[in-house]
Amino acid sequence: MEYLSISQVAEKWRLSTRRINVLCSEGRILGATKIGSYWAIPADAEKPADARIKSGRYVKTKEN
Repeated sequence: MEYLSISQVAEKWRLSTRRINVLCSEGRILGATKIGSYWAIPADAEKPADARIKSGRYVKTKEN
């Protein structure tokens, strides 16, 4: 199996290296393993869906 570095995946998916690092740390990239201080990401790994809020506003709940 072929593995890519964070910088290679960042270029491939057009994301920052910091964002790829966060996705790996959160376990959102399947098959990514940490080797020492580096992440090894499978070459066939899929880009995770964007989990941020899409509406542009946050939902507040009132607790009385």
